[in-house]
Amino acid sequence: MTTPRELVRKAVEFDRPDRVPLQLWVLPWAEEHHPAELRAIREAYPDDLLSAPCLAKSGLLPDPPERYRIGVFVDEWGCVFTNAQSGVIGQVHTPLVADWEDLDKLRTPDRTLDLDREGIDAFCRGEDRFVLAGVWLRPFERLQFLRTTETLYLDLAERPSALFELLRRVHAFYCAQAEAWARTEVDALCIMDDWGGQSSLLVAPALWREVFKPLYRDYVEIARRAGKYVFFHSDGYIVDIIPDLIEIGVHALNAQIFCMGLDRLAATARGRIAFWGEIDRQHLLAFAAPDEVARAVRDVHARLGAGGGLIGQCEFGAGARPENVETVFRTWREIGGGMT
Repeated sequence: MTTPRELVRKAVEFDRPDRVPLQLWVLPWAEEHHPAELRAIREAYPDDLLSAPCLAKSGLLPDPPERYRIGVFVDEWGCVFTNAQSGVIGQVHTPLVADWEDLDKLRTPDRTLDLDREGIDAFCRGEDRFVLAGVWLRPFERLQFLRTTETLYLDLAERPSALFELLRRVHAFYCAQAEAWARTEVDALCIMDDWGGQSSLLVAPALWREVFKPLYRDYVEIARRAGKYVFFHSDGYIVDIIPDLIEIGVHALNAQIFCMGLDRLAATARGRIAFWGEIDRQHLLAFAAPDEVARAVRDVHARLGAGGGLIGQCEFGAGARPENVETVFRTWREIGGGMT
C-alpha cells in the first residue's frame, strides 16, 4: 500500500499518485471558533504531510500561543508584533533596525541553528507521512519585520548600501538554517514570502529577479544537493515570477491560485510545478455554498492536474465556514485517483 510520504512524492513528481494528497492548515482562530468541526475534519481527512518539530539542542523551539493573542509578542529575532485580533498574527510597527546605526546591534538567533538532529531524525523515521522542515526561510518578510513594510519599500527604491548589508546578514542566517535542516531526514525545505497583491506583484518583477531571486536560488541549491524537495509559499498575485521559481528548481507552490486564474496558471505552469493548494479563502471558503466549493475543487483538478502535480491543501482561517472546508477535502477524496 502506498504510504502518505510516497503519495506526496508521486504527486510532486507527476507520477500518477493513487489520489490527491491532503493537508489542512489551521489558524488558532478556527480552534477558538469551531473546535468541534475542526476535530471532525481532522479525524475524517488526516494530513498526508506535516512539519517536523523545531528541535534545538537547547530544547523545543515552540510557537508560543501569545503570538496569536491580542497584545504584544516578541519573536526570536527581537521583532515586536502588535496584535489587535485573537487567533491571527499581528504586525510590526516599531522597527528593530530603525536607523542604520542600529545594524551593528542586530543579533541573528543562532541558537536555532544548533538542531537536535537525532530528535528530528527520529521523528522523521517514525512517520509514514511526508515531513516538511520545521522552519520557513523568509528573507523578504524578515526584512519587513526588521525595518517595517513601509520603510523597506523606501529602502528598495533608494538602495542605501546598508540595506544590502542587512540583506547579506539575513541571507547568511537563512543559508545556515537551510544547511542545518538539509542535514536532517526531513523530506523538504520550505520557503515563505508573500510577494503578491490582489492583481500584481508588490515590487517590479525586474527588482525581484535582481535582488531576491538569487537568494532563493541559493536555498534551492542547498536543498537539492541534499536530495530534498523545495516547497514555496506566497500569497497574492505572483504569476509573473512562477516561471522563475520553476527555473531555479522549486518543486511545489502554495499560492492563491484563484486570484491569478486557473487558465492562466495552466498555460504558465501546468505539469512544470506542483500546486500545493489552495482553494480560495477570500471568497469561496468564507461566503460560497458548498456546491460552489466542490465545483472549484473539480476545476482545479481539471485545469492544473497533470498526472499528479496537485496537493489538496486548504486553510481553515478567519471567516472560513466549517462546511466549506469539509467540502474541499470530501471533494478531493471523491476525485480519488482520477489523475488527468
